[in-house]
Amino acid sequence: MSTVVFLGGGRITSAMLAGLRLGKTGHRLVVHDRNPGKLRDLKKRYEVAVESDLKSAVKQADLLIVAVRPSSVRELLRMVGQDNRTLLAVSLAAGVPLRVLSKVAGSHMQWARAMPSPVCRSGHGLTALTFPRTLPRAHQKRVRDFFASFGQVVEIPESKFDAFTVTYSCSHGFHALATLARAAQESGLDGNTALLASAHALADGIIAWRDGKHSLDALLEEATTPGGIAEATVTAMDAAGYGRVVRQGVAAGLRRARANASK
Repeated sequence: MSTVVFLGGGRITSAMLAGLRLGKTGHRLVVHDRNPGKLRDLKKRYEVAVESDLKSAVKQADLLIVAVRPSSVRELLRMVGQDNRTLLAVSLAAGVPLRVLSKVAGSHMQWARAMPSPVCRSGHGLTALTFPRTLPRAHQKRVRDFFASFGQVVEIPESKFDAFTVTYSCSHGFHALATLARAAQESGLDGNTALLASAHALADGIIAWRDGKHSLDALLEEATTPGGIAEATVTAMDAAGYGRVVRQGVAAGLRRARANASK
């Protein structure tokens, strides 16, 4: 049984632990965090081992998951210090490139980057992975198999990682759901019905595209009958700047992700 150690007990660690438990993982799971309350909560909810001492946690790791904020990565890795053994580590820190991780951590750590979605708690996550050319194939497979245990995995070049990070976030869906539901309530629906109708419009429609054999253009054409209500709705949204607003949001996210590399 291999031991996977999480450095950081925040939201994404909690979501991954939920997905791993749902999939009945065979790994031994250990979490380190400076906050004793977080450790107690994670131990109770997911029956994982916890370790308050950073270096003791790292010594147990066969696979190390660095799940702290980008601004905290450098300090954390300096605290880890040098080790006599080679250690496979995966960073979840958005915007912090492999070259920075390798430089700060030293040659004893072999790195990959991953960007898992909080939706992984349901077993339906999506994770992007990127590897340096020098990482052995066996290590790549270990990382790939680990993240595939709670959802779909895609491998992309590191140069595309920031664009993926901004685009794939489930916050887009939650934000769209909240916005559409509010508009529905303002149009006269009660709160529960507004959420139900909005969730169908977004989730069920997108699932129909993902699981079906029809192109997005074909489905959009089918749903927006010329002269109908749906066509009037989407035409008005486009005219009001819907596409422009989304592009502005994506651009702002990219700027924030790229700023993380220089902090």
